[in-house]
Amino acid sequence: MKYFRLFTLFFLILLQAKAQQPSIKILESGKKNSLRGLSVVDDSVIWASGSNGSVAKSLDGGQSWTWMTVPGYANRDFRDIEAFDKHTAIVMAVAEPAVILKTKDGGNSWMKVFEDSTKGMFLDAMDFVNDSIGVVIGDPIQSILFAAGTIDGGDHWFPRNPIVLNKGEAFFASSGTNIKLLKELKFNHLQLFMVSGGKSSRLFIGFGRQIVNLPISHGLESTGANSIDVFNNKGVVVGGDFTKDTINRNNCVLISLKNKVRVTIPATPPHGYRSCVIYLDEYNLLTCGTSGIDMSKDGGKNWQLISKDSFHVCQKAKKEKSVFLAGGNGRIAKLVY
Repeated sequence: MKYFRLFTLFFLILLQAKAQQPSIKILESGKKNSLRGLSVVDDSVIWASGSNGSVAKSLDGGQSWTWMTVPGYANRDFRDIEAFDKHTAIVMAVAEPAVILKTKDGGNSWMKVFEDSTKGMFLDAMDFVNDSIGVVIGDPIQSILFAAGTIDGGDHWFPRNPIVLNKGEAFFASSGTNIKLLKELKFNHLQLFMVSGGKSSRLFIGFGRQIVNLPISHGLESTGANSIDVFNNKGVVVGGDFTKDTINRNNCVLISLKNKVRVTIPATPPHGYRSCVIYLDEYNLLTCGTSGIDMSKDGGKNWQLISKDSFHVCQKAKKEKSVFLAGGNGRIAKLVY
């Protein structure tokens, strides 16, 4: 009887441990679209965007999806999307001409709120601190970073302070997350973070106010930082080499933003190139890329591979706790944790 009780207890512990292991639940796949834009308003409302002028929307937490092709943009690639509610969203078409579109009626109609046909123009990412204030950045033209801001929810955009980049340095449009705009509550001002790649890989705090070299893969067009997220006085950056996406070194950096900026490397890095990273809370993080998905439970010091599924972007609900991912072939999934 004693051994039976011990065996039962051991079995129950194993079941509980298995139940607590995070997993990926595929919600949608099979579309001929590569999704790199993702915005999760709450546990119910999710928007995604990608190639072939595609936008997807769910109003029931991902159980069902409405797919749409924006008229006149079937050949364009929407690399980033920002949604404010079930009616209002902004999508970004990356290349010449660079275009930003906005809908206020759930995607039934779209209006052009920004266009730039400058040769070499390529938008990379945008971020909003609330429903009004946002920033968009693009690849450098003649070594000058393109940046524009809005204070009316994207209805109008104005140029921001230019930054001179190094030769061969640019920004990736892999997940729309190489820029992070935050409101610093203590002093009631905005904080901006950007990470670059290519020949150089650097962290920009503000528009050139502080620049820090990152110990992450760089030197080639396929290398560098792809994504940044910030939580309180801490940050995490991921990237690597997307042409060698299983290499698990020089692909993640931890940042301390207290007083002086300090950069460290995880003891156990993510298991390959990663294009997006997010904080779930102060200690739990998620990162994804074409070679898999990793989680960390200790603030990014150690990462555990939880799936070999390929995804480009992951996002947590702005107002609640649900986490979703999007990637190639119209794949959309939910993190179960």
